[in-house]
Amino acid sequence: MAQHGKNYRNANEKVDSSRLYTPKEAMTLIKEVAPAKFDETVEATLRLGIDTRKADQNVRGSISLPHGTGKSVRVAVFAEGEQARAAEAAGADIVGSDDLVAQIQAGNIDFDAAIATPPMMAKVGRIGKILGPRGLMPNPKLGTVTMDVAKMVGELKAGRVEYRADRYGICHVPVGKVSFDMEKLVENYGALLAEILRVKPATAKGKYIKSISISSTMGPGVKVDPSKTRDLLED
Repeated sequence: MAQHGKNYRNANEKVDSSRLYTPKEAMTLIKEVAPAKFDETVEATLRLGIDTRKADQNVRGSISLPHGTGKSVRVAVFAEGEQARAAEAAGADIVGSDDLVAQIQAGNIDFDAAIATPPMMAKVGRIGKILGPRGLMPNPKLGTVTMDVAKMVGELKAGRVEYRADRYGICHVPVGKVSFDMEKLVENYGALLAEILRVKPATAKGKYIKSISISSTMGPGVKVDPSKTRDLLED
């Protein structure tokens, strides 16, 4: 633990907490100071000026990042018949119906994302209390309740990520790995930022994006200038 603390302190000393970095500067710095020996995830944290107590100001959705997340995603699909076969052909890791529900009820949850066809939702609803708290419940607003299961399996495998503002209006979203080229990290970040701006609630008042910070799994946060929405690869 002491060695980890030293690595973090050394990394933190290279970050100027009083300034706002451009996306290019931030990603370059994060790659430089990431303290862990494993390939850390790079995460963007956005603090939004929304009132999450109001239903029309909930910010939630999903986006396919241009370069994926670098994470291997295990996908489960609740489907039968033709859709089940399509899910298997598309590369789903687990496909099932009542048997999959029973596995989950028994505590066997070996997947990172779940998809369901609309006819399956009555069965999936029985395990909503298990999947919901884990963020694994299929949701039509996120495109994970669909008859086109093959398309969604492909998107999730390619790096589709969900974003959701918590009760404090904060979104934590992965945008890649430290091993990614700086340009790929910036382009993923740019795609995410454009999406967050696109879904700005019409009733949100005042400054929408209050602050943005980017960090690696074990590294310090780097503040990014929220106004840098164009020419992200330029300083």
